[in-house]
This record gives sequence, structure tokens and C-alpha cells, in this order.
Amino acid sequence: MSDPRLTIAKRELSGLRKEKTIVLALGIQLFIAAFSSFLVVGLVSLYDPGSVEGYSVDVAVAGDAADELVAVAARQDGLDPTHYESSVDARASFASGRSDALLVADRTEHGRVGIEATVPDGNIRTTLVVVQLKDAFEAYERAEREAMAERLDTMPVELPPEQRSNPYYDFTYTVLVPLLLFLPVFISGSITVDSITEELDRGTLELLRVAPVSLAHIVDGKLLANAALAPAQAALWLALLGLNGTRVANVPALLMLVGAFSLLLTAASVAVSLLAPDRRIAQPVYSVCALGVVGAGAVLSHGPVNTVARLAIDSAGSGTIAAAVGYVLVAIGVYAATRWLVGRTDAATL
Repeated sequence: MSDPRLTIAKRELSGLRKEKTIVLALGIQLFIAAFSSFLVVGLVSLYDPGSVEGYSVDVAVAGDAADELVAVAARQDGLDPTHYESSVDARASFASGRSDALLVADRTEHGRVGIEATVPDGNIRTTLVVVQLKDAFEAYERAEREAMAERLDTMPVELPPEQRSNPYYDFTYTVLVPLLLFLPVFISGSITVDSITEELDRGTLELLRVAPVSLAHIVDGKLLANAALAPAQAALWLALLGLNGTRVANVPALLMLVGAFSLLLTAASVAVSLLAPDRRIAQPVYSVCALGVVGAGAVLSHGPVNTVARLAIDSAGSGTIAAAVGYVLVAIGVYAATRWLVGRTDAATL
């Protein structure tokens, strides 16, 4: 006789084909992974507007410290500064639309420079202008520090070397890869919530228990189907990224990590469904739990996204490996706690 958990898992997977929302979500992920080399160009422009080539920001600059600021801004890619003798002329240029931004740089009596920046009212162009000006301000600050350091007899602290990362590289490994790996995990947990609450609502869970299977077998079968779905998708997405020229290192470790988080969230979703069998309550509670996991990981130096990024670029240190192992152990612990809850629920209903 075949294992009842496998039979339930097959039944669970066959039912997913009828869920149009899930199929649409899978199609979107498939499209992103399959055409990542084309989409990344447009997505990077949203992630880092300063990476867009061929777009120049006209900046009107005025004030008694405008000469130094114009000299630095002129060396920045994407900026075209124009020096005006008076702030009135500069403001008129910005107000008429000839300039995309207005900078008034004045030096105080203590030698400090105060810069008043004016940019267009909120739109997409505003984001681009702000990013470009931010880079110019950082370059100007560095130039001022270097000029002050030349007047010192000794250098108290050496300035760190200036480094500029590739925005396409940053976006691919800190946004795109984690998105494709973790989105299936969240979907798997949501599917599990719907599956359990729907069985409870329709009473089909009791019909399943008429057969010689326990509630633990039913839960294990559903977990097996939904938890395995995420790493299977992740493996496909990584393969498609590789075909598009995106090299991802440590694929087995990444799939293990995805499987651990999938087990963690699907097990948590089972617990939520049993404690709050109403779907209208269970789904929001699960969403809050999932966001809590993401929020807690964001404040950690080796959070899930950071761990995935380090593994993907093959720069994982001992801390990253320890974090990955820790996530696996936490997932096993959550699954064990869920099985304990399932056992109590099964005993209470007998």
C-alpha cells in the first residue's frame, strides 16, 4: 500500500492547477527569470535612476561658493551645471523650466558651505534628479575634506578609497535573485493556509480522516507538496538566470536555504490555520507572520536576503554559513512545534 502522505501530496499538487491566481504568479516569475537580461536594464533604472545613460540633468547653481560646486558637479556623469551670478537669475531659470534643479551654495563665516537644493515637485524626474544631486554632494564633500586635509600638518584619519559599485550587479544579486528565491516561499505558505482552511470550511478534512490516515499524515502530505514547490521553482529560476548570463554560485546551498524557509513558513501556516480556521483571519495572520520574518531578518547582519546575496556571489564567510545552518535548524524547530500542535489537535478531536 502506498504512503498516504504521497497520495495526499499528489492530490494537493493536482488541485493547484485550478488556482488561476497561483498559475498567474508562477507565470510572472517565469517571465522575469526567463527574460531577466532584458528586464534588468529597465528595472535598474527604477532601482538606481542614476545608472540611466543618455539623460543629463541641467542644474542652475548660484551663491558665493558656486565655483567649487560647479567644478565638482561638472565631473559627475549625468549633470550639466550652469553658474549664475545671482540667485535671482538661477531661480528664474528653474522656474521657467530651463533648469531641472536649483542649487544655492553659500559659505558661512566659519568656512562651512550651506547648499539649498530645489527640485521639481514629486514625479519620476524628481527621483532621478535627487539621486544625481546626492552623488554630486558626496563628491563635493569629499573634495572639501581633501582640501582641508592639505592644510593640516598630520592626517588624523585617512579618507577611505572612493568606490563605485556596478548598479546592474547590485540589483541582480541584492534584489532580483532574492526576489525569485523568496517569492515562491511566500506563495507556498499562502497556498497552505488556503488549503487547510478550505478543507476545514468544507468539512472535507473530516472525510479524509475517515480513511486510515491521521491528521499528521494529512498535514505532512500537504506540507510535502507545498514546501517542495518553492525549491523546485527556485531551481528553475536559477537555471533560467544562468541561461541569461547571470552566474549564481552555491546553488545547492541556496536551494537548501529556500527549502528551509519554505518548510518554516508552510509549517507556520499550518499552525495558523489550525488555531484560526477562518480563512479571512488566517490569511492576514499568516501575512503578518511572513512580514515579521522578513522584518526581523532585515535588521540582522546575516539576514535572509544578505545571506542569499553572499552565497550567490560566492563571498560567504563563516558567519554566512552559520546563519544558513541556523535558518535550517529554526525551520526544523518550527516544523517540530507544528507537529506537536497537530498531535494535540488530533487527540482533542478523537
